[in-house]
Amino acid sequence: MKPALVTGATGFVGWHVARALLDRGQAVRVLARNPSALRELEGGEAVQGDLRDPASLQRAVAGCSTVYHVAADYRLWTSDPQEMHRSNVDGTRAMLDGARRAGVERFVYTSTVGCIAFPEGSIGDESMVAQPADMQGPYKQSKLLAEHVALEFAREGFPVVIVNPTAPVGDHDFKPTPTGKVIVDFVRGAMPAYLDTGLNVVDVRDVALGHLAACERGRVGERYILGAENMTLRQIFEALSPIAGRKPPSVQIPYAVAYAAGVVSTAWANLTGQEPRAPLDGVKMARKKMWVRHEKAARELGYAPGPAAGALARAVEWFRANGHC
Repeated sequence: MKPALVTGATGFVGWHVARALLDRGQAVRVLARNPSALRELEGGEAVQGDLRDPASLQRAVAGCSTVYHVAADYRLWTSDPQEMHRSNVDGTRAMLDGARRAGVERFVYTSTVGCIAFPEGSIGDESMVAQPADMQGPYKQSKLLAEHVALEFAREGFPVVIVNPTAPVGDHDFKPTPTGKVIVDFVRGAMPAYLDTGLNVVDVRDVALGHLAACERGRVGERYILGAENMTLRQIFEALSPIAGRKPPSVQIPYAVAYAAGVVSTAWANLTGQEPRAPLDGVKMARKKMWVRHEKAARELGYAPGPAAGALARAVEWFRANGHC
């Protein structure tokens, strides 16, 4: 059996994709800058590589049948936007080029819901294509450009399928992700107020299964939103309240106040090089409710996500067990 290559398995979604493949008996090769950082993926073959090193990617993909390119530099603030571009855009091109040279049969590219357009008052879907001017900050800008690279390869006949996860939650959120950090801060009691914003929350295990379904049944060159429940931030805190044993915050922060805090926090970060507590790009993203529908994935992939409550409970349990809160 030829292995499937998974990039980003030291991170949240990539770990779950690799775990889902291993649980199905698939031979798995995982690419990591530091293979010793891989955890709880016994049975997988670890290879060292870096998205900024095309030669390492070509070595990693040799002999693989499929690629799940999940890895990305995911931060809402960076002191070096070009470094993020090199990983997310140039690295995606190098990974696609290496896979094409290796004769890979199927390539699943992990984009983001941030590459879906969100017209005011509308629920987003795959037909709503974001424009560069819509992208707030280097992360979203780089992911949109990387998605364009994936579509370019698909137009040239390479079998690329794109998935757009929303806001995954659950166990093994190592870093944690920005969404995971919101959960950690709530459990710690460090979330005294909230913004009037909204996310589409999804169990990370469902996102992983959506990747596998996209590989098996997705149409080349198509995008598939992998989401579940549209929730306001207030509703997320209300769902977390009985799990964490904390009351949800009752104070709503005006957007102007959050924006001012983001300006100050990010300016200080630019001076000190330390990550801001309230990244301005994150505040700008919160201006719109990032709500979407996943009917296309349900219809074409058989994608059937469960409720978010169980994943939120699993996230809290895992964060507590691993010393995050």
